[in-house]
Amino acid sequence: MKLGELKLDGYCVYFKNKNSPEKTTPKASQNLMTNGYISHPKKEVFVSGVKIFYGSQTGTAKGFATILAEALSSLNLPVAMINLKDYDPDDCLIEEVTSKNVCAFLVATYTDGQPPESAAWFCKWLEEAANDFRFGKTYLKGMRYAVFGLGNSVYLSHFNTVGKNVDKWLWMLGAHRVMTRGEGDGNVVKSKHGSVEADFTAWKTKFISRLQALRKGERKHCGGNCKKGKCESNQRGSEVAEPGSHVQEELPHRDAEDEEPFGSTNEEESDTEDHLSSNPVIDVEDLGKIMDHVKKEKREKEQLEGETSAIRSTVKSEASERRAMITPALREALTKQGYQLIGSHSGVKLCRWTKSMLRGRGGCYKHTFYGIESHRCMETTPSLACANKCVFCWRHHTNPVGTEWRWKMDQPEMILKEAIENHQNMIKQFKGVPGVKEERFEEGMTVKHCALSLVGEPIMYPEINKFLKLLHECKISSFLVTNAQFPAEIRDLKPVTQLYVSVDASTKDSLKKIDRPLFRDFWQRFLDSLKALAAKQQRTVYRLTLVKAWNVDELQAYAELVSLGNPDFIEVKGVTYCGESSASSLTMANVPWHEEVVRFVCELVDLIPDYEVACEHEHSNCLLIAHKKFKIGREWWTWIDYSRFQELIQEYEDSGGSKTFSAKDYMAKTPHWALFGANERGFDPKDTRYQRKNKSKDISGC
Repeated sequence: MKLGELKLDGYCVYFKNKNSPEKTTPKASQNLMTNGYISHPKKEVFVSGVKIFYGSQTGTAKGFATILAEALSSLNLPVAMINLKDYDPDDCLIEEVTSKNVCAFLVATYTDGQPPESAAWFCKWLEEAANDFRFGKTYLKGMRYAVFGLGNSVYLSHFNTVGKNVDKWLWMLGAHRVMTRGEGDGNVVKSKHGSVEADFTAWKTKFISRLQALRKGERKHCGGNCKKGKCESNQRGSEVAEPGSHVQEELPHRDAEDEEPFGSTNEEESDTEDHLSSNPVIDVEDLGKIMDHVKKEKREKEQLEGETSAIRSTVKSEASERRAMITPALREALTKQGYQLIGSHSGVKLCRWTKSMLRGRGGCYKHTFYGIESHRCMETTPSLACANKCVFCWRHHTNPVGTEWRWKMDQPEMILKEAIENHQNMIKQFKGVPGVKEERFEEGMTVKHCALSLVGEPIMYPEINKFLKLLHECKISSFLVTNAQFPAEIRDLKPVTQLYVSVDASTKDSLKKIDRPLFRDFWQRFLDSLKALAAKQQRTVYRLTLVKAWNVDELQAYAELVSLGNPDFIEVKGVTYCGESSASSLTMANVPWHEEVVRFVCELVDLIPDYEVACEHEHSNCLLIAHKKFKIGREWWTWIDYSRFQELIQEYEDSGGSKTFSAKDYMAKTPHWALFGANERGFDPKDTRYQRKNKSKDISGC
């Protein structure tokens, strides 16, 4: 039998041919042969398909999506068209990180710069995720996308706002933009190609060309025109951004509050900047663009001067009148982070676990440990100010600091009323959202729990006791967290459902390094706060935040602090990385693995004989150590009987404070799934994600 030769894709393929002279199979090809046949190396797939997402109000974006899908059919790639109204980003978007799909987003801008109704939820979710450190700057790293926005430049201040925002938020979550954002303009006078249809056609042509290049595994090379800083493309060895996009596009350490990513500027804006910076000869046609740029700079300068003048005026009047805690700059920063601000010093924010439980999923670790219904929990604070500047601060110290109350003060009735109203308004936005359970939505409209742990130091608020009383009158439980710098206020505090003290370190030096307190006598205040906690009769908790290489080796010192405050419970949680900040040197290397937290807890329990490990919430990297008095027989009773607590607090108020009660008077039995060592590891079996995860297998126990 003789062999003929055929070369395909760089490989020699040998086939039997009676008419060909006999030829010896090369040794390299012999290595590829299986049972006498040539085995080809599997060809790498660079693009597995295209998903076209559209958000349309009048049908234009949907029509463009259809045209794009038809045009892509010639590439023999799987193409899917997805209406954003029917898409659940919480479940599905993360899949695009590993799918090798290229995602195209065609989104219109509607009245006042708002997204169309069909894309409203997607845009809201994307914005919150981009500004929530818990998602991280690399959450969507690996996802590839392109955006085409539809708008009308007649509405100059809102032109293509939605397209710009979707582009920016995806970028902030670490997704990779495969080409510059396209902008369709319904204003034929200003449209770059004469109409929105022509603008889309031009973008579509570029997109298909880029897609063909990606399918071949081609990588774009930098043209050497990067804006700001040095080009790092050669050092990184990864895909380089499109011309007009900065190479910073794939770096994971970008702040969520950075300016709009460089690559999201359109070509017209890029051209204008290039003219301004490097071109000595200016075309008359470009003069209008340049003048617009100059006017913009002038407006920004005037605005800055106005703000500076306002600050000076505030400083002059401070001596005669107390100022508001929330300054204009602080209001802007916190609003951007998703806070609903109340009056001059309070705020409320919707917790991600509230959203999770609205969808029929599990709650936070406080649900696992104490039976809180996360979808009925309001996270708020009557004081955004704090006396510490902790290295793991959630807000990177955008909130004010102080050692005493020196601001204007709002009344507690107003704060509570507006907090509940704002919370309910945020819940209302979930009506009809994909995945939200109707019964959970209805329940969520009634606040049952209040976590006074949002940010700042709630106990600093002079009317904190009155605020707590109002909560209890509304049948709302109270969970208050303090940073252990106000011992007198802890002693004076009226009963709460559960009182927390943050114990972030066990020695003076490590506390100073981690919490960075403002008080000079911070260590004595810390110790006095723990002693004050020991005198409380209601439920008390130490909250330990483990920071790897900072405070995980102080076991004996922690054990001594436990004997000082004698808390009912000790929560031990691995630190959550909040992203890079000039105010903190923490990195992901400081975040302990769950196994490391478990090991720390077991070693600590060996040193405190009155305590045992009771519960675990693996998702939050958190465990609960409980005093043995909450173990009746062999069963733990760490949960709370909230109805009983409300009865007890009413009796306390009716007696003028003479009739007290203890932590054991309102305890409830802990379910099996919440216990340490259970197969569920803190997952509520009613959680739909847990059910999916365990459909075919069990989670192994500890």
